[in-house]
Order: sequence, then structure tokens, then C-alpha cells
Amino acid sequence: MKMVFDLDGTICFSGKPLSSKMVHALDFLVNEGHEIIFASARPIRDLLPVIPTHMHSYSMVGGNGAFVAALGNILSTVHFDTGLTDKLIRLIQEYEASYLIDSRWDYAYTGDEDHPIRRNVDPDRRAVQRPLEELNEIVKIVILHSNDQQSLLSELQQLSIVIHMHGSENIIDISPTGVDKWAGLQALGLRPQEFIAFGNDANDMSMFKHAQRSICVGNHPELTDLATEQVLNEEERVVEKIINLCREHVAVEYM
Repeated sequence: MKMVFDLDGTICFSGKPLSSKMVHALDFLVNEGHEIIFASARPIRDLLPVIPTHMHSYSMVGGNGAFVAALGNILSTVHFDTGLTDKLIRLIQEYEASYLIDSRWDYAYTGDEDHPIRRNVDPDRRAVQRPLEELNEIVKIVILHSNDQQSLLSELQQLSIVIHMHGSENIIDISPTGVDKWAGLQALGLRPQEFIAFGNDANDMSMFKHAQRSICVGNHPELTDLATEQVLNEEERVVEKIINLCREHVAVEYM
């Protein structure tokens, strides 16, 4: 069985790498013949530091579907076209927005150095922080702050883009049209009903709609409505659920 895992708030917490208990649970899955796929809002660059090295070759969906990687290589990215990029940059400048903007690998960042999101950006220094005008393509934009976040959001909603709001942080997460985790999973060859999904936020909804089983970690109202199961957002409970799911599938195979 293919098992798809969101990262932050699902199997890793407070931006820290996977714990030894979580790694052990995931290794148990693989040893029992299951396939693990990671599907995260993080670009691949920032996904790698929170998972152990021996999992870097696993299939991955990053940037909520904008990046697809397997066997340690980025296979594809989806970026904004030139016209849309120009409109987005104009709005960023007009509203004096601070941002994290990702290209295929490098990035531009203008937020505060003590912003919570900053510690998750390229902690291993795998990439180069560049001025925005030096990025050759824009794959993902995160608006951290602006002089009028609600008005900026209203204008962004008039554009042909995908927008996710991150809880109470008032962060605007922007991707090209057609980008979501399910689209990324399809690019990896997954079909509906052939995988189990773990997630905790609105950006997991697309993959939950197509999963055979879906486990919501915590209590996100929209995601809970789609989920077949729910667990507390406590690492022990998530680890327990992973192990139990693995044992259930082993039992079914040998019946």
C-alpha cells in the first residue's frame, strides 16, 4: 500500500526533524512492504532537512504540488507564466509585502529574520538567497506581511492562482493554477483509491478526496469532514496509528 504523509503538524512538529520514534514507525512501514510518499507545502529543498538521509530518495510532492521529486531528483515543477508573475510582483510592491518566493531551487526572502517561517527556509544552506529579480522562474509565493493584508488578498483572489491561508498566522500561500497535492501525486503515477493519506490542514483536502483512507491529525473542520479517521495531534497517537494501519494491512494480506 502507498502511504502519503504531509509533514508539518502531521508527522513532524514545531519545524523540527522527524523524531526517532516517527522514523522507526515509517521504517516499519517500508520493511513491511509499504511505499512512503511525502507531500508537503515545503519546497523539496526545505523538505529534505526534516527527514533522514535514507529517505531522501523517496517520492515527494513539494510546494503543495508545484514540485515533484523521486530518487533524489526533482522531476518537474510548475511555475507562474511571465504575465502573471509581473502582476504578482506589482501587487507585492504596491502593498509593500514581505515574502518568501521560491524558484526551482533558490529563493528570495524579505521577512524578519526572527519570523517563525525563516527557521524552516534552507537550514542546510543547500540553495542561494537571491534578490527577486534574479530568480529565473517563480514556483511559489508566501506573503508574510503587507500594509493591508485583506485588501491584498482581495486583489489576489481576482487572479488565476491557487491561494491557501495558513490558520491564524495570516500568511497567504500562492501557487499556480492547477497545483495541489493530488495533482503532484498524479504526476508520480498514483491513482484514486490506491493510497492512504495523512494530513492536518486545508492543503491536504485534494489528496483526501482521492484516498482510500484518510487520517486527519488534529481538528481542522474542513479536513475532518473529508477524513475517514481522525487522531489527536500528538506524536504518540500518530505513531500508534501508523503502526496499527500497517498491522491491519498485514493481517488482511494473510487472511
